[in-house]
Amino acid sequence: MQSPVLPSNALTRRQMLVRSAGAVAALATLSSLSPLWAAPARRRFKVGACDWSLGKLGDPGAFDLAKEIGLDGVQVSLGTVADDLKLRRPDVQRECREAARRTGVAIASLAIGELNQVPFKSDPRTIEWVSDSIDVCRALGVRVVLLAFFGKGDLRDDPAGVEEVVRRLKRLAPKAEKAGVVLGLESWLSGEAHLDILRRVGSRAVQVYYDCCNSNERGYDIYSEIRVLGRKRICEFHFKENGALLGQGRVDYRKVRAALDAIGYGGWVQIEGALPPGADLLESYRANCRFVREVLG
Repeated sequence: MQSPVLPSNALTRRQMLVRSAGAVAALATLSSLSPLWAAPARRRFKVGACDWSLGKLGDPGAFDLAKEIGLDGVQVSLGTVADDLKLRRPDVQRECREAARRTGVAIASLAIGELNQVPFKSDPRTIEWVSDSIDVCRALGVRVVLLAFFGKGDLRDDPAGVEEVVRRLKRLAPKAEKAGVVLGLESWLSGEAHLDILRRVGSRAVQVYYDCCNSNERGYDIYSEIRVLGRKRICEFHFKENGALLGQGRVDYRKVRAALDAIGYGGWVQIEGALPPGADLLESYRANCRFVREVLG
């Protein structure tokens, strides 16, 4: 059978294949750059900071400072005993939402740092606080509340305290599940000890709030622990250093990034601490923010 005569501007099959390969390569290049070009709402990672680290605990001014730094969000405190954990009040919640709207800086998550002084493992008031924090999360449109276990709330070498924490979490988990809220445990415990608590509670609403610096300083292999805990057991991260800027301390955050990739984590990373002695807070946090965005790409 005779081959058809092609018009002079027609592509041969070989030419079409070459051009197709070039297009694929170009698309791959664009894909690799897309996280850098993406709008904040579409980024895989979002970068925030704790209001207490910004020197604005319970202060809506944290959102203005976060905007000046270039952050995506703020992790806000529920409050203290002195102010009766004021974020539980609707008027304070309105102020927080208004500050976020006005600045374009998101409310990233919630934290109950007061549990370091008034332990969840022993003080009956804290059951109500944690229960109320679930309602606050819903009112603010966030899904994670950090429960702190340091200071007086330390769980190391305290099996009775751990037992009571498990009992209380079992009681509160159904409400958190129904609300779509995660109770994130941050403590000095190892990844395996955290896993034991999670298994005993048996709820997707109870996870680990992973602080890279704290665990590293305790001597845990954080790059392995992140992988062992996995995406379904870690709700959020603190990127932190004590007395140094991020990238100039003891944690290798590029190895942390590799661990995040390994478990497929995407979401909020909150900068905590990372302020050298005597350093200017604004400039230090601008440097921290630049470093985190470089590492997370």
